Amino acid sequence: MENNLFKSTAGNAAERAGNKKIKNNIKNDIKNFSHTKTVSDAELENKLRPLKLTEYIGQAPIKNSIEVYIQAAKKRSEPLDHVLLYGPPGLGKTTLSIIIANEMGSNIKITSGPVLSRAADLAGILTNLQANDVLFIDEIHRLNPTVEEILYSAMEDYTLDFISGKGAGASNVRIPLKPFTLIGATTKAGNISAPLRDRFGVLGRLEPYTLEELSAIIKRNAKILNIDTDENSVLEIAKRSRGTPRVANRILKRIRDYAEVAGSSKITNEIAKNSLNIMNMDELGLDNIDRLILNAIIDKFNGGPVGVEALAASIGEDTHTVEDVYEPYLIRLGFIARSPRGRVALIGAYKHLHKKINKKMAEQLSFYEE
Repeated sequence: MENNLFKSTAGNAAERAGNKKIKNNIKNDIKNFSHTKTVSDAELENKLRPLKLTEYIGQAPIKNSIEVYIQAAKKRSEPLDHVLLYGPPGLGKTTLSIIIANEMGSNIKITSGPVLSRAADLAGILTNLQANDVLFIDEIHRLNPTVEEILYSAMEDYTLDFISGKGAGASNVRIPLKPFTLIGATTKAGNISAPLRDRFGVLGRLEPYTLEELSAIIKRNAKILNIDTDENSVLEIAKRSRGTPRVANRILKRIRDYAEVAGSSKITNEIAKNSLNIMNMDELGLDNIDRLILNAIIDKFNGGPVGVEALAASIGEDTHTVEDVYEPYLIRLGFIARSPRGRVALIGAYKHLHKKINKKMAEQLSFYEE
């Protein structure tokens, strides 16, 4: 009886030891799995960002100016004056702000206008900045007016002013801040209030990139991503990138996916064209929505003019999406025009879509072409 009990106890102990070992193995597996590195598109995007002005391609006027301002500020051992970067989305405003911080040898804190909903949010960030730090606010035109007012004294005098108490006992409290550089980025410079805009010492408008500049960016990023390309495929991607590096990077990564599935170690011109056709992007970078807009104006509204609300409803898109995402590029191509009565399709749109245009319509549109 005692021997059986001993065997049973010993067996239970061995079982517990075995279970403990299995649990430890599972924990180790989970621990190892949690430390496994996976590369997401966001991480790839950060990997592709240049970190120095010498690596930054394009935007020569603003790049050359900022280089001078940085050198002057470093000689005086002062922070760079506040910078406002504006222009269409995807042109490198965030990248340029990171480069400015690197060139100044400063830390950068990144936030955006919609996130700073309360004055206390911004006050907490400002009081934690060290000397010569860079604060980058994306979409600065969307700042809450109350939050924006705090920036006035912070930008001019490096102080934080706020009211303590209420009624007759209220008093003004001033907290000194360490000198810093504010970099604001916006796609709508006209929506920034004059008092805020006037406090920026450096204004820089980023322009759409040329084919040569986009080709250079694509070659650089392809090298970083270990993608083998040729001149024709690079040019094909550049032509369809809408003058925007962000679009070029997105297309490059999706063509890489297509090439890998097709079993090709190199992106050739044929692979580039086939994958772009799968993405429904034509030779000018227009996608299905772009063509829907043009076809709707021409076919449903006789070439226009048509109001943006009616146009958006006819294609099942949001009005703001049509205005902010698609129209700017179509206007830049000379395919549509905005008139007081609405949107009008121009001769270039008819030609691109191979639509017939009568003589009377051509004469009317010549007014917009001049």
